[in-house]
Amino acid sequence: MIPLNRRCFLTAAAIQLTAATDSSRANDADTPATIGFGFGTYGMKSLKTADAIKVCAEIGYDGIEFAMLSGWPTEPTALGRRDRAEIRRQLRDLNLAVPSLLDSLPCLRSDQQHAANLQRLKRATELAHDLAPETPPVVQSIVAGKTDQWDETKSRLVDQLSDWAEVGRESQTVICFKPHAAHAVHTPERALWVHRQINSPWLKVVYDYSHFHLEGLSLAASLKQLLPITAYVQVKDSRGTPERHEYLLPGDGETDYRELLKVLKDAGYCGFVNVEVSSHVHRKPDYQPTPTARQCYQRLAPLFESLAIRRPNEA
Repeated sequence: MIPLNRRCFLTAAAIQLTAATDSSRANDADTPATIGFGFGTYGMKSLKTADAIKVCAEIGYDGIEFAMLSGWPTEPTALGRRDRAEIRRQLRDLNLAVPSLLDSLPCLRSDQQHAANLQRLKRATELAHDLAPETPPVVQSIVAGKTDQWDETKSRLVDQLSDWAEVGRESQTVICFKPHAAHAVHTPERALWVHRQINSPWLKVVYDYSHFHLEGLSLAASLKQLLPITAYVQVKDSRGTPERHEYLLPGDGETDYRELLKVLKDAGYCGFVNVEVSSHVHRKPDYQPTPTARQCYQRLAPLFESLAIRRPNEA
């Protein structure tokens, strides 16, 4: 059994334990928030899964987010029962959490695409429970669509995300959608509207300020708006405009990560902050996943310490 303080930073488990409450923020009055720091294998496609896990643990991360996209080593259809058991064993031995599974399930396309997305989502929730039976990770995706087609597509989007929420309810797994620059859901207001329409504890959001930065929005204001429905936080930088932009490694742009972490701490957020390496970075010919993971850790980990933020393995 995972101790209570270990459960606390695993946001999906926290949500499940408290059902319909905003439990990614909830803590006992005498229990300080615990915030985990992780790295995603979206930026580690060239590594074997066992090597990616080992690298993240050796660097000092508290968790690892697995990418389930086609061609990645942890795509669910590529992992048999023994593979899943071995990953689970390695995570346990290295004291590394798996707080999230990442996929790309764009909405607002054909009915056939939506049906295929639901099947992928179900396979993802099965993997979530296989990898972390006591504390299954959230499963997350963008929703796509176009910003300027909101009025004509929002009802259909709600219908499709309602189906996502039902998959979450049936599997007891939190499903997250991510507001994204230039997409249908590109602001906190639209994310909150969608969430209110569906009104399910099994549907939450991923907060990623890089997208709001492109939209010209404040970090603190957007984060405070979305925290009540946020299950997970991803970090990377960005520059440009919603239409013409580039995503960067955290620290290569203008984002104030100390401010981000302080808002999370002050709000009592009890979950993960995870580095996402965009394809704008990891598709470059000279990209190397291990030095990149180490660089991101060296840039951000000291901020946790300077703000006296308790991390899982320190709890």
